[in-house]
Amino acid sequence: MRSLESFPRVSLGVFPTPVQKLENISRLLHTNVYVKRDDLSGLGLGGNKVRKLEFLLADAKEKGAELVFTTGGAQSNHAMLTAAAAGKLGMKAILILKKRGVTACKGNQLLEKLMGTEVRFVDTDDYADIYAEMDRVGKELGLPYYKIPCGGSNALGSLGYVSCARELRDQGFRPDYLICAEGSGGTMAGLSLGAKLFLPGTKVFGMMVDTDPFDRITPALMREAAALLEAEVQITEEDFHLRDMCGPGYAIASREGNAAVSLMAEQEGLFLDPVYTGKAFAGLLAMAGEGAFKPEDKVLFLHSGGAGGLFAVDMNA
Repeated sequence: MRSLESFPRVSLGVFPTPVQKLENISRLLHTNVYVKRDDLSGLGLGGNKVRKLEFLLADAKEKGAELVFTTGGAQSNHAMLTAAAAGKLGMKAILILKKRGVTACKGNQLLEKLMGTEVRFVDTDDYADIYAEMDRVGKELGLPYYKIPCGGSNALGSLGYVSCARELRDQGFRPDYLICAEGSGGTMAGLSLGAKLFLPGTKVFGMMVDTDPFDRITPALMREAAALLEAEVQITEEDFHLRDMCGPGYAIASREGNAAVSLMAEQEGLFLDPVYTGKAFAGLLAMAGEGAFKPEDKVLFLHSGGAGGLFAVDMNA
């Protein structure tokens, strides 16, 4: 198998991120609940995209790119962090975002303004339109450019979370359950493949916060990332688990998600967001309520960041 160190990588984050036990939540749920603090990953407001961007922007640098494009919704955490990372590396970022969600100057839009990031909105639901616009703008500007997909979720970006699974092993922490938000596929795919390689016995659950066909997206990304690693592994349906926590829709707050955000804030002083981590933690709470966890289990929740959304998204669900 090819080592993760053999891939080009830029240093953007502060790793390893800590694993902390949620003592109050553990007592409430009658099991052992921990959090992997990827909200403390060091760039911007932190979050899961930093691990992906270390691989993606290294590839961009190697290919001579001076301009980086990416996309997402108006309040995309990934887009904001891509802009932060590109600036840190001396590259220009242009965000071509869907005109969906809160476009006013608050939340991640405010952070992008502070960084002087160029943001363009396209009124479409089709990412093919977005990527075509990237090509049009890139050619118009005449700079060598690099396109990063929504969420940084391709095979190369997924290696960031294969690396995270190995990091957990090296920290001496082997959870029985690992729970994360599933929003574009790369984090879940990387964790699932990483668990298969480095954390045998860990069950990875992706809490779906969008309506994309993640039952197809997740294994496809796992196989593509495994091919990059030249890892001889068989990907089966047993290697990943999905649960629908989308509620009324992507980027629309849900009652369960809002309750989970409040519970985490009240009990542990940690802030989740209503789009990703709040809904994912609501999924963990639902599993606990269904008796999925034994008292002796170790249940690890990936805090993938996204606090900027708290200051933009309407939580009146």
